[in-house]
Amino acid sequence: MSMKILAADIGGTNTKMAICDEQGHIEQFKEYSTEAHLGGAHLMERLISQMDMYADFDAIAISTAGQVNSEEGYISYANENIPNYTGMKIKEILEERFHKPAKVENDVNAAALGEAYFGAAQSYPDFLCLTFGTGIGGAIIINRQVYRGANGSAAEFGHMFTHSVSEMNGLVMKPYYETYASTTALVRMAKQVDSEVVDGRVFFGKIEEMNDEFTPILHSWIREVATGLASLIHIFNPSAIIVGGGVMERDDLVELVDKQTKEWIMASFADVKIVKAALGNKAGLLGAASLFLR
Repeated sequence: MSMKILAADIGGTNTKMAICDEQGHIEQFKEYSTEAHLGGAHLMERLISQMDMYADFDAIAISTAGQVNSEEGYISYANENIPNYTGMKIKEILEERFHKPAKVENDVNAAALGEAYFGAAQSYPDFLCLTFGTGIGGAIIINRQVYRGANGSAAEFGHMFTHSVSEMNGLVMKPYYETYASTTALVRMAKQVDSEVVDGRVFFGKIEEMNDEFTPILHSWIREVATGLASLIHIFNPSAIIVGGGVMERDDLVELVDKQTKEWIMASFADVKIVKAALGNKAGLLGAASLFLR
């Protein structure tokens, strides 16, 4: 008989929830507003009240924003986007409430596991996963297991230094990869040309209109993305890099990133595949559920 796993993917804006099985099937999917700004305790109350609507499940799997101690199932660090979430004992709270086994994983690690078991990385046991959005999230998968580092915080790829420390208008620019290569960075560059560009969707709409002033911005940003990927390829020698996040759902963009990166890496690394993530917004749910497959 198939195991029924109640999975939730807690993001800063929305939380997704569904029943998943070992084959990666999803049913009873729903999405609701996380209301993260109201804090960790409120987030957990909302989570439990939504879970109460599901009657029949064998285990609970949580994918969540923030750094996670996955052994003990608590939040080891969360930034100001979810106040008072650091230290939240998610596993303990949910197991006491529902009397079912619970597992907790960081959202980018969960998305990578989702791709490993059910998505674009099924034929790559060793790969890196990067999500490009507000910042840049990362995960290292070795033999289908998450590599966590000494205290569980490995793969903060967004905080790689890809620039030297510099000042702009008297402010120190953080020299991080995500300062220059996140979707936020792309929108920031485009806004200097046209204040209408409020997100990646608007930006690519302008590109599709053959609006020439945006083409140099796109290529400058692609060079920033490729800079980080080339460094990671030379360090890890992965068989594949899975790229996800809203803008990376565009095949044409992934092809441009692949082309630029391949121009810069040593010939001995040229076999690496740069592959678009396949599961979209279901990756975190399926990755969380996969925690019960091992």
